[in-house]
Amino acid sequence: MFSHVTVGTRDLERAERFYDAVLVPLGLTRRVVTPDGGPAALCWVAAHSPLPRFYVYRPFNGEPATVGNGGMVAFLAPSKEAVEMAYAGGLAHGGTDEGAPGPRPHYGDGYFGAYLRDPDGNKVHIVHRGDLQQ
Repeated sequence: MFSHVTVGTRDLERAERFYDAVLVPLGLTRRVVTPDGGPAALCWVAAHSPLPRFYVYRPFNGEPATVGNGGMVAFLAPSKEAVEMAYAGGLAHGGTDEGAPGPRPHYGDGYFGAYLRDPDGNKVHIVHRGDLQQ
């Protein structure tokens, strides 16, 4: 459906700690990439597929990273326990709560998710879709 998603950060090292804590429990692996002429970036990818990818960059234009109102990145978790681990890891590494782990039946049977913001204010959703992942 898509190639990649990118969010900006003001502090790459802080973002690395936060997203490692959130994404490693979901089975994603971090890579550091340096695009031609661009700043260093972090990239997380699933072991079984090269795409899609999730990138965290300092903005190319040198301006401060900002967040969008209404925007969110949702990551698929292999289990409810992985949702809980990712959420706890994110909070422990500078994230803020936007909705504790739990069922969200209004989104469908077996929908279990959590919401938080990364240290830069980007909204992150971690979801296990029991209705689709069985």
